[in-house]
Amino acid sequence: MQVIVKGRNIDVTNALREHASEKVSKVTKYFDQITKIEIELIVEKNPSIANPKTVEVTVFTKGSVIRAKESSADMYASIDIVTSKLERQIKRFKGKLQSHSMRGSDLGKEAPVALEESEESGNSEDETAPRIVKIKQFAIKPMSPKEASLQMELLGHDFYVFTNAETDQVNVVYRRKDNNYGLIEPVERT
Repeated sequence: MQVIVKGRNIDVTNALREHASEKVSKVTKYFDQITKIEIELIVEKNPSIANPKTVEVTVFTKGSVIRAKESSADMYASIDIVTSKLERQIKRFKGKLQSHSMRGSDLGKEAPVALEESEESGNSEDETAPRIVKIKQFAIKPMSPKEASLQMELLGHDFYVFTNAETDQVNVVYRRKDNNYGLIEPVERT
């Protein structure tokens, strides 16, 4: 298993790198299908942010991606908090995988994985207008809306784009305000 520790607005010391790797790697005892763990240590430079030390962990398994993010006033505390959160998510994910496998679902096989993120920079004429500041690219695997909603929960997002295995069309599953899910399907124009 590969563990990558990187920093944004922080020089990652050996002690910090070892602490982060050691703590987060403990989640492997709950789930043995983890292939890679990325740990990003972030320090926000804005003095109005109460908890400027953030740790974002992305766990790549054989087919799924699990992400957790936590902030506090201390980087070591953020690492400890995000590790606890990640342990809960992995235990819940493993339980869902086991219950789905008993029903014959193909959940846990290959699923979309984020491939690349890039920050867009540059000055536009109107600095106050909204602009695209981040681009994500990912592989799309056909799956059922139920599997897509599970992936959305694992990533901690409010929506998830996927290819519907039944219709072979791009769909979006999203979390509604009532905590249920919605599904957006394209229709042919007539």
